Amino acid sequence: MSVVEKFRTMEYGPAPEDPKESLVWLDHHHRKFGHFIDGAWRTPAEGKYFETADPSAGTLLAEVAQGSAADIDAAVKAARKALPGWQKLTPHARARFLYALARQVQKHSRRLAVLETLDNGKPIRESRDIDIPLVARHFYYHAGWAQLLEQEFPGYSACGVVGQIIPWNFPLLMLAWKIAPALATGNTVVLKPAEYTPLTALAFAEICNEVGLPKGVVNIVTGDGSTGEALVKHPDVDKIAFTGSTEVGRAIRKATAATHKKLSLELGGKSPFIIFEDADLDGAVEGLVDGIWLNQGQVCCAGSRLLMQESIAEKMTRKLQARMSTLRVGAPLDKAIDIGAIVARVQLDRIDRMVKQGIAEGATCWQPEVLMPTRGLYYKPTLLSNVHPTSIVAQQEIFGPVLAAMTFRTPREAVELANNTVYGLAASVWSESINVALHVSAQLKAGVVWVNSTNLFDAACGFGGYRESGYGREGGREGLLEYLEPTWFRKAPALKKNGALKKDHAEVANPGIDRTVKLYIGGKQVRPDSGYSIEIRGKKGELLGESPLGNRKDVRNAVEAARKAEAWSKATAHNRAQVLYYIAENLSQRSEEIAGRLAAAVGKKQAAEEVQRSVERLFSYAGWADKFDGSVHNPPMRNVSIAMNEAVGTVGVVCPSEYPLLGFFTMVLPLIAAGNTVVAVPSESYPLITGDLYQVFETSDLPGGVVNIVAGRATELLKVLAEHDDLDGIWCYGDSEMCASAKALSVGNLKQVWTNEGRHIDFFNIPQSEGRWYLEHAHQVKNIWVPYGE
Repeated sequence: MSVVEKFRTMEYGPAPEDPKESLVWLDHHHRKFGHFIDGAWRTPAEGKYFETADPSAGTLLAEVAQGSAADIDAAVKAARKALPGWQKLTPHARARFLYALARQVQKHSRRLAVLETLDNGKPIRESRDIDIPLVARHFYYHAGWAQLLEQEFPGYSACGVVGQIIPWNFPLLMLAWKIAPALATGNTVVLKPAEYTPLTALAFAEICNEVGLPKGVVNIVTGDGSTGEALVKHPDVDKIAFTGSTEVGRAIRKATAATHKKLSLELGGKSPFIIFEDADLDGAVEGLVDGIWLNQGQVCCAGSRLLMQESIAEKMTRKLQARMSTLRVGAPLDKAIDIGAIVARVQLDRIDRMVKQGIAEGATCWQPEVLMPTRGLYYKPTLLSNVHPTSIVAQQEIFGPVLAAMTFRTPREAVELANNTVYGLAASVWSESINVALHVSAQLKAGVVWVNSTNLFDAACGFGGYRESGYGREGGREGLLEYLEPTWFRKAPALKKNGALKKDHAEVANPGIDRTVKLYIGGKQVRPDSGYSIEIRGKKGELLGESPLGNRKDVRNAVEAARKAEAWSKATAHNRAQVLYYIAENLSQRSEEIAGRLAAAVGKKQAAEEVQRSVERLFSYAGWADKFDGSVHNPPMRNVSIAMNEAVGTVGVVCPSEYPLLGFFTMVLPLIAAGNTVVAVPSESYPLITGDLYQVFETSDLPGGVVNIVAGRATELLKVLAEHDDLDGIWCYGDSEMCASAKALSVGNLKQVWTNEGRHIDFFNIPQSEGRWYLEHAHQVKNIWVPYGE
């Protein structure tokens, strides 16, 4: 027998990792852990503990404290007490602490990797070679940002006390993703690790003491969902950062709606893995192994939907099945194992239940004949083919080693199938044509796209989703912004309750005045569906005219028109800039006429200034349209990551009441400059400005449907906009009650919401009312990873 033949017949022998050091560490703590609060270990206030076990064998690892509201309160108080001292440190001092954390993680890297695998069930190769090196990388990277923060983010300050809740699939890595940027930007932290996997977070707490991190800067409270709920609802927490399921994300969004808590959500996914006929199929197969079987498929961005071009589907399926037959399932501490244990029985049962439902809905199930362990929580790698796009296994996150396969014929059909989900976290595109790959990548509704690769992560490259995969980013410059706010905005006074029009104003079907203002939908003047209008009176009570009273149907029509105008986002930034310049030109030519009418509502001085500042603001965003660029990241591997600033989509806007013209332009211009389309509710105190606006738009080459205006009662129309599931975002300027409504009512599809948090913004103050802060909310960042080299 030749050497080659012998090599092909060789079987893998076990290569177990020695868990001795991790077990000694557990024994040193008597296998019982309290909370880490104010730099010390504390017993739980209610004296309750829960067990954490090794899912590969079911053996008990340790008892861990069950956090209560009292424990959360103690941790938040410790973080609040530590905040002034932490923020008084020089940037260099904070950078040195982050650097020390990175070094200490590296020092304990093998022990941490083994502990992670024991608690989570993932293969030791993944913990050792992916998770722990990335943990260190995040602290190194953010040590640099801590040093440069004041230079690179002037005028910004930390949110304050940050509550962070992380999942069980990447326990220590998710901790690093959240704690590193929070500390770098001057925040203090209360973190709740997942109930199933708390041990590496507790090991990190010990590391914080080893490097001399000031007491209270990092606090870790363990527990179940009730502990997380107490953290979310604590009134002295300034920001919540959550990674987990979309269902819990909705609950957190609703719970924080009436507060000023800043919120970032990284939620579920149903990521497409798209293979074109010209792709390197062998490379794609190996990509799939990482894409869906990494961490047993318990990955939010797992490539769980395989989309194959029809011409290569049979060949690709044969190759995939052959590769699946070589996957090794077994004890996670064995370095020769590909697939480890599922984290908990409830998760294993859920995977099995969803696969059975997929089969009942017509899918064909194939599993390789691989040797399975006799004890522990394991599930075979599974391929479901002939999956219908509406099947549960194509639409819902399984969070297990299960791949749902479908076919497509054309790139257009591939994009339609890929986007046929409520999620938008990640995607993988395989083609030897870089033109095809980038053309498709740009059309995918996903925050991260990997070209001819998958599951690549780096601290320098933002990660996060679109749509119901959440909003906000982890990593990179955009990730830092999640932990910062403009200093002036944090200190802005509360806005007085809006002087909304009273509901007992006369409503008449046939206005008896000469000047009749209509709604503006799809580039056309439209009468309101209600057939009603409302009186608008001036500062002295005189009748200025009547405004249409828009309703739910008018909003529906406006959203449909805005969707049809989404080609605006594909127009070049230069072309969008030209339209904005043209609007400014036409507004300037009619400035005296418009200011004269506006003066009756706000006075001559304010009217003249609003018109002039509106012209200037149009010039500003015309300038920004082709200058708010993305960037190219250089992660420490043979890839470039193209960070593209993309439009959010179609956004509902509730404009300020007290600045009828300037407020409208301040809210709408950054959105349309970024390529969004808009459904706007104009000033309720003077909605007659609509008549001037649409006359300017009609003469300025603005495509119909890019800006739609539905006048009426702001609170009623806000409810319709917020509950509309075909809107991608809401911008609302109003009092605290209105802002809370905007957030609470929009949980249905988790649309992005930006509000003034009930605070006053001076629209005549340029630093407060235009620029990057607005543009950052008008965009979402997509990172496209492109490999290079042989």
